Amino acid sequence: MEIIHIMSKHPETVEPGDTLAKASQMMEVGGFRRLAVVKDGAVVGMLTERDVRQHRGHLDATRVNAAMSEPVLSVTPHTTVQEAVRMMLKRKVGGMPVIDKGNLVGMVTTTDMLEALLQIVEDYEASHPKH
Repeated sequence: MEIIHIMSKHPETVEPGDTLAKASQMMEVGGFRRLAVVKDGAVVGMLTERDVRQHRGHLDATRVNAAMSEPVLSVTPHTTVQEAVRMMLKRKVGGMPVIDKGNLVGMVTTTDMLEALLQIVEDYEASHPKH
């Protein structure tokens, strides 16, 4: 199975010069735990809830580029789910941007992986009934 089948399409993004207050509000409203940081169409970093929490009390004065993680660990739409899981486990990240030909096309998270695993298990059980 490839990432294109489980990723969230059209992810929300922030720019390096945006405030953490703006990013935090976007996360809260959208229910996101991470945002891709995009400059001139390219993903230049990732911002997580944890990054934002470390600057609590200074969200209006702190820019995204001061808190974001870089370089960015990413996958393509055709990366296998297994390969993406191995990458996420090795680097201990909960999500990655999906990049195709330099463009952000989606986001894949631990939740997406768990939903894919559940679907595989349920499909297997449906095709192999217990006697």
